[in-house]
Amino acid sequence: MIGRLFGVVSQRVPRLFHRLSLMMKPQVVFVLGGPGAGKGTQCSKIVEGFSYTHLSAGDLLREERAREGSEVGQLIDTHIKEGKIVPVEITIKLLRTAMEDTMQKDEKKFRFLIDGFPRNEDNLQGWNTVMEGQADVKFVLFFDCSNEVCIQRCLERGKSSGRTDDNRESLEKRIQTYLQSTRPIVDQYAKLGKVRTVDASRCVDEVFADVKAILDKEG
Repeated sequence: MIGRLFGVVSQRVPRLFHRLSLMMKPQVVFVLGGPGAGKGTQCSKIVEGFSYTHLSAGDLLREERAREGSEVGQLIDTHIKEGKIVPVEITIKLLRTAMEDTMQKDEKKFRFLIDGFPRNEDNLQGWNTVMEGQADVKFVLFFDCSNEVCIQRCLERGKSSGRTDDNRESLEKRIQTYLQSTRPIVDQYAKLGKVRTVDASRCVDEVFADVKAILDKEG
C-alpha cells in the first residue's frame, strides 16, 4: 500500500514541477545601444556571472537567414544589408521560440537578456501585443556610446567577423536607424524609470564593473 502510494506521488511530483515551470513567466532585460556599443560582449560576461540566458535578436535573425529552406531568409537578408529593421512578427517569433525552448530544457533558466530588441516603436508595440502577460520586462540595460566609437569598433570587428553589415556604408545607415528609431524606445522606458544606463565608451572591464553593480542591485 505504502509502496503504491509512494509510486503515485513520485509520478505526480515531476508533473507538478512541469506545471509550475509552465506558470513561470520569463524575466526579461532588454539590452539596447548602438551598433558596436559592446552589447554582445557584455552579455557574454553577464551570462558567466549571473543566471541569465543571452538571446541576440540579430544573431537569431542571421541564423534564420542562413537556415536552409527558411521562408523569410531572403527578406531578412535584404533588410540587414540595407540597415533596415526586420518586420516585428519575424523577430518576436524567433525570440519567443528561443525562450520557450530554453525553459523547456531547464526550468531554472527563466531569466533572459534580449540583446538588440525592441529597436523601434513597431517592435515595442508588437512585443506588448504578443507577449503581454507572457513575460515580465524588468528593465532596459542601455549601453551609451558615441556614434564614431561605435563605427570604429564595428569596422575593426568587420575585419574578422564575416558580417555583411560591418562596413562603413551599412554602419552609417544602421546608426541613423538607431538614432531615429531605437533611442526613442530608450527614452520611453526612461520615463517609466526602467532604464539603467552604462557608459559604454570605456574598456570592457570598466563597463562590466558598472553592469555588475546594476545587476547586483536589481537581483
